[in-house]
Order: sequence, then structure tokens, then C-alpha cells
Amino acid sequence: MLIYNAKIHTMEGPVIENGYVLIRDGRIAAAGPSPAPEAAGEELMDAQGGLLLPGFVDAHTHLGMWEDGLGFEGDDGNEDTDPSTPQLRAIDAVNPFDRCFAEAREAGVTTVITGPGSANPIGGQLCAVKTYGRRIEEMIVKAPVAMKMALGENPKTTYHGKNQAPVTRMATAAIIREELAHARRYERDKLRAREDADADEPDFDAKCEALAPVVRGELPVHFHAHRLDDVFTARRIAREFGLDYVIVHGTQAHQAADLLAAEGVRVLCGPLLCDRSKPELKDLTPANPALLHAEGVERLAIITDHPVIPEQYLPLCAGLAVREGLPYEEALKAITIHPAVICGISDRVGSIAAGKDADLVLFREDPLTIAAKPAAVFAMGRRIV
Repeated sequence: MLIYNAKIHTMEGPVIENGYVLIRDGRIAAAGPSPAPEAAGEELMDAQGGLLLPGFVDAHTHLGMWEDGLGFEGDDGNEDTDPSTPQLRAIDAVNPFDRCFAEAREAGVTTVITGPGSANPIGGQLCAVKTYGRRIEEMIVKAPVAMKMALGENPKTTYHGKNQAPVTRMATAAIIREELAHARRYERDKLRAREDADADEPDFDAKCEALAPVVRGELPVHFHAHRLDDVFTARRIAREFGLDYVIVHGTQAHQAADLLAAEGVRVLCGPLLCDRSKPELKDLTPANPALLHAEGVERLAIITDHPVIPEQYLPLCAGLAVREGLPYEEALKAITIHPAVICGISDRVGSIAAGKDADLVLFREDPLTIAAKPAAVFAMGRRIV
């Protein structure tokens, strides 16, 4: 397919006022300013001056984990019978037939990170998936993409009613440290067994196996943290164990934006369109992304935390951030290239560049307004909307 006569926001380069995108075998073969190259035998699409963007990327959701319109039957997000469950894999819980996947596609959201909730200090493995497909194996962009950990109010609330640890922030942090220390020792014992024929290999431990790439620094940790003290606890644990970490939510992050910027902390901001439903959200403000950006936080993404905010309203959340002071182009980056880079999937999605997946969305109007609706959505080069 050749899409031409489009205003293209590549997200990694300058805006192309009148350009084209050539798609072959599901990937972007070329993109640039007009005139378009000869494309004999290609399907042609005149964008008629519309705005062409990469498919939107949401860096933190629970899409397919809490199914739409269902109660316990479709609730597969929190295994709240054990505060440490790193061995759980989101891919075993996601239901691709949840109708919210279709709603995401129709809004131009083509890739999401989804996975466990925040009931457990260590919740399990997040995955990056496309929002189109019928079998999870064919939808995966990267799995695991990160390990989910949670600090603050949610683990306390979950286990307080069970008369089980953790019921304090101290215990939440201690459980995380203990599991990371076990995994580090497990890795050392396995290495010793490989190097010394007289040393026994440790008994198989599913939790330690799952945490091994975390303590090696190969698998990032996404820390659920709303309050600023929890953000700094995440930083402290990460420094102790050499973790590659990302802050999810960061509701009070704007109160120390300068400190976070100085250390290059990455923040997934949101949800922005919900009420202050619990004490940790008392300082929630849709200006959070703008305030972080103004202080120099370079890598921030805007998230829905679906189903807290339904997935189809991701671009509307970015528009709200613009209203509160975030530069327009930064808002677009916060739902495209920034989440892709933060989550380690920018080799495939997040921008319009040769070699990347041909996930594209075409608008006739400003995509960050409430009236906007995609004129077309493309998935791996196939028009699906």
C-alpha cells in the first residue's frame, strides 16, 4: 500500500507537511516528503491532507485482565493469595476477545502494555501486545516486557483484611527486598554449580527464575507508586539491587520533578481523568505531565490504567495534558514514541520509520480533541478501521 498526500508526524523527526508512507509485507518500507515514489501494483490511498500518526501506545493498562462487563468471572488481574508472585505471566490471563480491544483499535490504540494489578508487592510479568488478533501468541510484541511491583496503599489494603503481611509500607519493601535477595543468591548458586563440579545446583524455584533477569538488570521493574515517598522507596530499592526501573502513576511526582529529572527517572503519568478515589490520589492533577516536562523529565508517557480510564480515551488524556500546559508535540510523543522507548519496544512501534510495524492512524481533525475519531487505522499494513 502507498498512503500519500498526508501530513505525517513521524515522532522521531520533523513533521512532513505533505508526505507518503510505503508499506510492504506489513512493515513501513519508506516514508518521506512528496512526491511519492512509483508504486506500480500497490494499493493507493489518498490521505487528502489528513494527519498520519503511528498507532498509539499505552504503557500501562490491564486490558484483557479485567474484562468489560464482568465481575469475578473476568477478574484475572490480582492473585491476592500470596504477596509475591513474580512467576505469573500476563499472557496467561489476557482475553483477546474482550470487546475493549476493539474499542482500543477504533480509537487508534494499536499497542498496550498490560498485566497484573497492584495488590501484591510483586505482581508478575507484564507483556506488550497488539490490540488486534485472536491468539495472544500472535499479538505479543514483547513478553515479558517488565516485572510489576507495587508500593503504598494497595498492598496494605489488600492484606490488612487478611491479617497477613504486608500491612505497612515497611513490610511491602521488606518483602520485595527479600525476594530480590533470594533471586540474587539463587543466581550465584547456579553460577557456582556451573563453574564447580562439586557444587550442587539449587532446587528449581519458579519465583527466583522469574526474578533472575530482574536482578541481572535485563528486565525492568515497573513500580506502582503514587505518593512521593513511595517513589523514593522505589528508587532506594532499585539502587540497592541495581534495578532498571520505571515509575508508574507518579501522582505526586510533580512535587519533586527537579529531583526526578536530575536522575533521568522515567514516569508513566496517569490516570488523569479519574476522581481522587483514595488517599494516595489527593494531589492528582492533570497538570502532572506538564510540570514534569517543564522541569526536564525527558521520558514520560501518558497512560489510562485501563479499566480505570477506558482505553479508547488515551488520546483524550493527552489532550487534557495539553490543556494543562504540556506542549502539543510532547503530548503526541507521550502516547507514541516515549512509551515505546520506555518499554523497550521502539524497534517495532512508536514512530513512522522504515522497518517498523505499519501500525498507523489517520485523522481528519486534531486527534487530541473530544470530537476526533480516526478516519482509518492500519495494523501491520492492513486497514482494520
